[in-house]
Amino acid sequence: MEKQRIHFLPNWLANPTNAVTVHLVGAGGTGSTLLTAFARINYALLQLGHCGLQVTLFDHDEVSEANLGRQLFADSELGRNKAVALINRVNLFFGTNWKAQSKRYEQHGGNPATITLACVDSVAARRNICNRLEHVCADIHHRDRPLYLLDFGNGRYSGQVLMSTIGDIAQPESEKFETVARMGNLFDTFPDLETQEDNGMPSCSLAQALQQQDLFINSVLSNMGASLLWAMLRNGYVRHRGLFVNLEDYRTVSIGV
Repeated sequence: MEKQRIHFLPNWLANPTNAVTVHLVGAGGTGSTLLTAFARINYALLQLGHCGLQVTLFDHDEVSEANLGRQLFADSELGRNKAVALINRVNLFFGTNWKAQSKRYEQHGGNPATITLACVDSVAARRNICNRLEHVCADIHHRDRPLYLLDFGNGRYSGQVLMSTIGDIAQPESEKFETVARMGNLFDTFPDLETQEDNGMPSCSLAQALQQQDLFINSVLSNMGASLLWAMLRNGYVRHRGLFVNLEDYRTVSIGV
């Protein structure tokens, strides 16, 4: 019988002694809802005796009229930096001390996070995140190096979440499972993505934005991706590294390790 493929987290990450660092890149339709999901994950982990999460949110953009309704912003936040507005709200509600960076992720000169989540809307931005993490990983050989990247991408009615490792992660020997040390990044897994052209046209209204992305595609993706990470942190392993979702016919297909 063929063994089931599985990926185990490093022991120190499955049972950490400090909060797990997370970089969330992008505070738009997916990132804004994902941040709230992560606040819930953090609260639940703390109740279970875990050290929780320390999240930094990156976005250089300001809240506009087109963001209201589809993204989690209010009229009073118009003109404010997206990352600052969201982090202030989450910190007040959940009592966290998470951080906002009102700059592009590639302009960040600080330490990498253990887990990075990419919620950006261009192929170039996604490639920049992959390159930066792989470059940092090559220079850091201790446990503070980046380990995981989750990429969130969507069209009007469909999208995907994909988890990858940053380099190899040592796996325990197992007679029951086929352990997987490396999960390729977005461009390794979907090489045709490099040839796709970005749509750089900004939306000037909610009505125009809804022509590009359905009202609930971002929140569906963010909740399912958050569920994947929640199971990973709670169980210490993953059997699935992502999923495809289509809201036109309500199909979901998992992506195995």
